[in-house]
Amino acid sequence: MNNSIPRMNETSLTNANEGIVRWAPIRSLWYLSHLSIAVIGGYFFFTWSAFSIFLIFTMLTLCLGHSLGMHRRLIHNSYECPKWLEYFFVHLGTLVGMAGPFGMIQPHDLRDWAQRKGSCHPYLRHGKGFWKDGWWQLNCDLKLKHPPVFELEERIKHNSVYQLMERTWMLQQLPWALLLYAIGGIPWLVWGISARVAVSITGHWLIGYFAHNQGERDWHVNGAAVQGHNVRFSGFITMGESWHNNHHAYPGSAMLGIYEGQADLGWWALNALRNLGLVWNVKLPNELPERPELSRIESTRPTRRSIRTPKTCIFSRLLT
Repeated sequence: MNNSIPRMNETSLTNANEGIVRWAPIRSLWYLSHLSIAVIGGYFFFTWSAFSIFLIFTMLTLCLGHSLGMHRRLIHNSYECPKWLEYFFVHLGTLVGMAGPFGMIQPHDLRDWAQRKGSCHPYLRHGKGFWKDGWWQLNCDLKLKHPPVFELEERIKHNSVYQLMERTWMLQQLPWALLLYAIGGIPWLVWGISARVAVSITGHWLIGYFAHNQGERDWHVNGAAVQGHNVRFSGFITMGESWHNNHHAYPGSAMLGIYEGQADLGWWALNALRNLGLVWNVKLPNELPERPELSRIESTRPTRRSIRTPKTCIFSRLLT
């Protein structure tokens, strides 16, 4: 009934289509404020050192924080690691500026649940035009009339560290802001905080929009309202998150770029940590349960290595 999204519990009234999109003032003002500071302040206070801090800090928070901490660990449990490392990764993920840990898991699972239905609200499938979807996703929330009941697992729900991160997710920028200002002044503050947050949030929406509307596909999830697409040009800058057709096919996999030529910086970092003994029980596509609703699409593109043939698959080679 829950389409394999265990945190989403359905009732007889649960419906993925009926709902109202409403302006979310706190979320919208948070985003628009950082965007305004980034555009105006970024122009007047540009320095190469500030831009370098922007690049480094953005890469760290997106790769270790959003991709490894929030997405692959907290949401999908695709690997295990020491608690201190998990906390550090999730803190970096909170610094991306979209939400705290609970606020990241709930909308992600709601969207995954809805997209596996036969149909769902346009907000949940990026089903409107480019500009309207941008306004919706960046400034609004969806209130379903009959949503599923969201239930976090105990290890996250009652964790005092995650509860604190959730209550203070905006304030967690402050210590880093003070540090950056103390070292590099206003340029480092503008580029290291506001520009980074604005670019990260906007980029997250852009990839979500294209990854659910156009791009390459090797897999089809039968009966699903929404199919994932691989956005090839952004594989590197998204830390592997843009290989979204792969992710729709194997959501529990710690590896997202599962074929040759699919850059996945998140996987490279995770595999390095695995070799150091800091992560373990890493889940890969060939180790996940078979999905009867999943079918392979015949492609006219150059033949790729089969994901179901361990001797020739890229992840088998990387783990030796």
